[in-house]
Amino acid sequence: MAALIGRDLLSLADLTTQEVQELLTLATQLKSKQVQLRCNKVLGLLFSKASTRTRVSFTVAMYQLGGQVIDLNPNVTQVSRGEPIQDTARVLDRYLDVLAIRTFAQQDLETFASYAKIPVINALTDLEHPCQVLADLMTIQESFGDLSGLTLTYVGDGNNVANSLMLGCALAGMNVRIATPVGYEPNTEVVEQARAITNNKTSVTVTNDPEAAVKGVNVLYTDVWASMGQEQEADDRMPIFQPYQINENLLSIADPNAIVLHCLPAHRDEEITDAVMEGSQSRIWEQAENRMHAQKALLASVLGAE
Repeated sequence: MAALIGRDLLSLADLTTQEVQELLTLATQLKSKQVQLRCNKVLGLLFSKASTRTRVSFTVAMYQLGGQVIDLNPNVTQVSRGEPIQDTARVLDRYLDVLAIRTFAQQDLETFASYAKIPVINALTDLEHPCQVLADLMTIQESFGDLSGLTLTYVGDGNNVANSLMLGCALAGMNVRIATPVGYEPNTEVVEQARAITNNKTSVTVTNDPEAAVKGVNVLYTDVWASMGQEQEADDRMPIFQPYQINENLLSIADPNAIVLHCLPAHRDEEITDAVMEGSQSRIWEQAENRMHAQKALLASVLGAE
């Protein structure tokens, strides 16, 4: 993965199809301990949003590589007092080897990366969640062996996860369908970006019909109906999104061997029923574990671990 050394990952579109597959292969080798890598470097975590899986998986991944982690909680740094992004970026660039940022605006992430020479990784913005989707693709590959030609349907809010899923599936040679209520569709620029990546070899479909979107698919995926920062909208969204719940009826329309994914945290019996989440077709816990393995592969690649 020499081609990734020193590079940022701000969007899945920063990667090529070959680089995605090589990352997934490395992640699988690291998980099975077929490959062991060492990297005595320092990772900084600058998170402006709450996090469980992203924070812990990045931390454990870096420790297992032999590196160190500094949790740069904005509340105890000068970021909370309004220090400009470009100033923070140029200072941290001189202390750290790699930085993972979890923030609201994609533009803030891109500004940070433009002022820092070290690799900057998107650990979630309002626009994208690329590291999540690397783990998702790894989980699907574990279940089916080959990603090419599979179809994934995402049902729910057209949020950052939906955006990254479109890009990730396009890069992996998968078809992707996004089913949302009217007015909650994914970012139109990302839709067109994903379609351009497919080069008409696979499809990127956006629809308001959840049953049509789920028919015969290999993977069903959902996320909470109100993302971080939208909690005040949760009650209003509930009746709008109810037809988009992944339940046993919706699952029965998919391929009999379909798997179910959720990026977590889940609001059980809202966007997904408890029965489906705990059912035999759920791969949610494997998916959560794979965050660590996929991110370990990414860190090792951008840092040039040996």
